[in-house]
Amino acid sequence: MSDELRKGQTVNLALATAAFAITFWAWNLIGPLAGSYSRQLGLSPTQTSLLVAIPVLVGSLGRIPVGMLADRLGGRLMFAIVCAVTIVPVLFVGWVESYGWLLFWGFLLGVGGTSFAVGIPFVNAWYAPARRGFATGVFGAGMGGTALSAFLTPRLVESAGRMQTHLLMAAALAVMAVVMLLFSRNSPAWKPSTAPALPRMREAVKIKATWQCAFLYAVAFGGFVAFSTYLPTLLQNVYGFSQTGAGLRDAGFSIAAVAARPLGGVLSDRMGPARVLLASFAGTTVMALVLAFNPPPEIPAGTCFVLMALFLGLGTGGVFALVARLVEPSRVGTVTGLVGAAGGLGGYFPPLVMGVVYSATGTYVIGYVLLAATALAALLYTRRAFTSASTAGGGAATR
Repeated sequence: MSDELRKGQTVNLALATAAFAITFWAWNLIGPLAGSYSRQLGLSPTQTSLLVAIPVLVGSLGRIPVGMLADRLGGRLMFAIVCAVTIVPVLFVGWVESYGWLLFWGFLLGVGGTSFAVGIPFVNAWYAPARRGFATGVFGAGMGGTALSAFLTPRLVESAGRMQTHLLMAAALAVMAVVMLLFSRNSPAWKPSTAPALPRMREAVKIKATWQCAFLYAVAFGGFVAFSTYLPTLLQNVYGFSQTGAGLRDAGFSIAAVAARPLGGVLSDRMGPARVLLASFAGTTVMALVLAFNPPPEIPAGTCFVLMALFLGLGTGGVFALVARLVEPSRVGTVTGLVGAAGGLGGYFPPLVMGVVYSATGTYVIGYVLLAATALAALLYTRRAFTSASTAGGGAATR
């Protein structure tokens, strides 16, 4: 590895992680306040779950074009663009008062969630293949922006007001955009992709690993997104916590998942991503079944939610360590966009399902059972598909 690469690794990984955290905070501005929106606007559980889930849609599907643009324009410029564009919906979500306009601007708020498809190829290019599990794991810790939002957003709204909170968020995004332009740079090893977008997309779709990792990421990251956005509502419905109390506990959930993600990347470098994913999905299955019995609040329920977060966090780190081993560097951005979109979509539907289930039954038991069944399916697929040395502990591309 060249001295130029080695010198630039730490600062660019840190800047990318910070930008990811800020945009993910913006992406999750609605979830921690869902209880107050529900009370103010008289929303049903299904309407509340739709409001919480709607930013996830653009944050998911938008990762596909953003990933391709990252391959062409580079992470430095694309991080700045995503930060700048996200300012607009952040401001309008803070100003509007009707359910319809909240849905509209919440939909566009999803732009902040596309930053993930920028960061993975950006940090991958700075690190050798044997260290990419570590790099993507550390970068992935930026999803801790959801924990910042869960903990700070309700408190800022209570102390300063909703509009002022959104103005602060817009200012943070503007500062981050300028910082990325001034202080970050693309890796010397990175070369812009000049191939047309649609052929690159077709090539990425033909790669078997794209579909394999998309499914696994839909379960691991989708589970994290679903819980981090809907957990405040669930905790208020089931355990009667206040909005601030639910946000505090949601922050704890997110922090546990964030801490586990780099650990998942490091363990994947050492023992292979497949083994990490097997542990992740096995633990998720067990925790989902335990939560279906509605354990009492604080220690029993809190322990279950934290363990669930840890297992999901390990899985998110493991999936992109797998992507780094199976996909050529020149295609990582496009593949990351597709896999990231699948992960986001995996987080879009569960809140809707949970809202419908709670409206119909008054409990979340069916939702937990569905999560357990999905995690078990992912575990069985991982065991069947990734048993060779190349996928369990070493790296060859799979087509």
